[in-house]
Amino acid sequence: MNDKEQIENVVQLYVDSMDESNLDKVKQAFHGNGTVVGYLHGDFMEMSVDDFAGFVVSQQPSPKEKGENVVFEILTCEIEGTTALVKIRDKYLGITFLDTLSFIKVEGEWKIYNKLFNVESE
Repeated sequence: MNDKEQIENVVQLYVDSMDESNLDKVKQAFHGNGTVVGYLHGDFMEMSVDDFAGFVVSQQPSPKEKGENVVFEILTCEIEGTTALVKIRDKYLGITFLDTLSFIKVEGEWKIYNKLFNVESE
Protein backbone atom coordinates (compact mmCIF):
# COMPACT_ATOMS: atom_id res chain seq x y z
CA MET A 1 0.00 0.00 0.00
CA ASN A 2 1.47 3.37 -1.00
CA ASP A 3 1.55 6.50 1.18
CA LYS A 4 -1.54 8.04 -0.42
CA GLU A 5 -3.59 4.90 0.22
CA GLN A 6 -2.34 4.72 3.82
CA ILE A 7 -3.30 8.37 4.40
CA GLU A 8 -6.73 7.84 2.84
CA ASN A 9 -7.22 4.89 5.21
CA VAL A 10 -6.41 7.15 8.19
CA VAL A 11 -8.90 9.75 6.89
CA GLN A 12 -11.53 6.99 6.68
CA LEU A 13 -10.64 5.91 10.23
CA TYR A 14 -11.02 9.54 11.40
CA VAL A 15 -14.45 9.83 9.72
CA ASP A 16 -15.51 6.43 11.10
CA SER A 17 -14.48 7.55 14.61
CA MET A 18 -16.91 10.48 14.40
CA ASP A 19 -19.60 8.43 12.67
CA GLU A 20 -19.49 5.76 15.39
CA SER A 21 -18.60 8.04 18.37
CA ASN A 22 -15.60 5.73 18.81
CA LEU A 23 -12.79 6.72 21.21
CA ASP A 24 -10.36 4.01 20.06
CA LYS A 25 -10.62 5.02 16.40
CA VAL A 26 -9.92 8.69 17.28
CA LYS A 27 -6.78 7.60 19.13
CA GLN A 28 -5.71 5.35 16.25
CA ALA A 29 -6.09 8.15 13.69
CA PHE A 30 -4.30 10.90 15.67
CA HIS A 31 -0.76 11.20 16.97
CA GLY A 32 -0.78 11.25 20.79
CA ASN A 33 0.39 14.89 20.86
CA GLY A 34 -2.04 16.01 18.15
CA THR A 35 -4.25 19.07 18.40
CA VAL A 36 -7.64 20.17 17.09
CA VAL A 37 -8.14 23.91 16.58
CA GLY A 38 -10.84 26.15 15.12
CA TYR A 39 -13.93 28.21 15.81
CA LEU A 40 -17.29 26.61 16.61
CA HIS A 41 -20.38 28.77 17.12
CA GLY A 42 -18.03 31.79 17.24
CA ASP A 43 -15.93 30.36 20.08
CA PHE A 44 -12.23 29.58 19.68
CA MET A 45 -11.62 25.91 20.46
CA GLU A 46 -8.27 24.29 21.11
CA MET A 47 -8.36 20.63 22.06
CA SER A 48 -5.92 17.83 22.74
CA VAL A 49 -6.57 14.45 21.16
CA ASP A 50 -8.05 13.30 24.49
CA ASP A 51 -10.38 16.34 24.56
CA PHE A 52 -11.48 15.70 20.97
CA ALA A 53 -11.95 11.97 21.65
CA GLY A 54 -14.12 12.86 24.66
CA PHE A 55 -16.23 15.18 22.52
CA VAL A 56 -16.65 12.54 19.81
CA VAL A 57 -17.63 9.85 22.34
CA SER A 58 -20.15 12.21 24.01
CA GLN A 59 -22.24 12.27 20.82
CA GLN A 60 -24.81 9.67 21.82
CA PRO A 61 -26.49 8.05 20.09
CA SER A 62 -23.78 8.16 17.43
CA PRO A 63 -24.52 9.79 14.06
CA LYS A 64 -24.45 6.30 12.49
CA GLU A 65 -27.05 5.03 15.00
CA LYS A 66 -29.25 8.04 14.22
CA GLY A 67 -28.92 7.43 10.47
CA GLU A 68 -27.00 10.73 10.06
CA ASN A 69 -23.77 9.28 8.73
CA VAL A 70 -20.83 11.62 8.34
CA VAL A 71 -20.49 12.51 4.67
CA PHE A 72 -17.04 13.58 3.47
CA GLU A 73 -14.97 14.36 0.41
CA ILE A 74 -11.17 14.53 0.14
CA LEU A 75 -10.36 17.78 -1.67
CA THR A 76 -6.55 17.76 -1.50
CA CYS A 77 -3.85 15.28 -0.59
CA GLU A 78 -0.26 16.51 -0.82
CA ILE A 79 2.60 14.33 0.40
CA GLU A 80 6.13 15.63 1.01
CA GLY A 81 8.41 12.92 2.39
CA THR A 82 7.23 12.11 5.91
CA THR A 83 4.64 14.91 6.07
CA ALA A 84 1.33 15.36 4.31
CA LEU A 85 -1.57 17.80 4.08
CA VAL A 86 -5.14 16.69 3.48
CA LYS A 87 -8.16 18.95 3.11
CA ILE A 88 -11.56 17.37 3.52
CA ARG A 89 -15.09 18.70 3.58
CA ASP A 90 -17.35 16.83 5.94
CA LYS A 91 -20.84 17.11 7.32
CA TYR A 92 -20.91 16.15 11.00
CA LEU A 93 -23.67 16.85 13.53
CA GLY A 94 -25.52 18.91 10.92
CA ILE A 95 -22.52 21.22 10.40
CA THR A 96 -20.39 21.40 7.25
CA PHE A 97 -16.69 21.66 8.09
CA LEU A 98 -13.60 22.23 5.98
CA ASP A 99 -10.85 20.34 7.82
CA THR A 100 -7.17 20.85 7.10
CA LEU A 101 -5.37 17.79 8.44
CA SER A 102 -1.59 17.73 8.78
CA PHE A 103 -0.04 14.27 8.87
CA ILE A 104 3.28 12.95 10.10
CA LYS A 105 4.74 9.53 9.35
CA VAL A 106 6.13 8.01 12.55
CA GLU A 107 7.73 4.56 12.58
CA GLY A 108 6.18 3.79 9.20
CA GLU A 109 2.64 4.86 10.19
CA TRP A 110 0.74 7.99 9.11
CA LYS A 111 -1.02 9.89 11.90
CA ILE A 112 -3.00 13.13 12.00
CA TYR A 113 -0.90 15.63 13.95
CA ASN A 114 -3.07 18.70 13.65
CA LYS A 115 -6.64 19.37 12.61
CA LEU A 116 -7.62 22.94 11.76
CA PHE A 117 -11.32 23.23 11.17
CA ASN A 118 -13.47 25.91 9.61
CA VAL A 119 -17.25 25.90 9.83
CA GLU A 120 -18.69 26.51 6.36
CA SER A 121 -22.35 26.25 7.33
CA GLU A 122 -24.43 25.40 10.38
